[in-house]
Amino acid sequence: MTGCSWSKPVEVQTVPVELNIPQPLLPREIDLKEPYWYVVSEANVDEFLDRIKKENAGQVVFFAMSVGDYELMAYNMQELKRYIKQLKEVVVFYREVTTDPPKQPEKESFLDSFKLTQ
Repeated sequence: MTGCSWSKPVEVQTVPVELNIPQPLLPREIDLKEPYWYVVSEANVDEFLDRIKKENAGQVVFFAMSVGDYELMAYNMQELKRYIKQLKEVVVFYREVTTDPPKQPEKESFLDSFKLTQ
């Protein structure tokens, strides 16, 4: 019954633990290639068909979209650019938060500037 009286007091110490959080590499930048767009109307359709036949060994294939669908595609591209930019900002933020700040060189004192060099 007196066993508790023989125990030593418990000392609590707080010791900072440095975490080493590995930082993944950012992916390389996107390298998009620019396609060539043809604008074909009733006025230039024959000239366009002749040109396509010459460039593609006589094969003619069309991919067409309306003006409204082109506007939707442009909107979607802007949304993708916005999303990627915001996502990159989040990644950069967490990278800055989880890495040690660069160590600042010690400032010279006023008297250090008067040291003589040999």
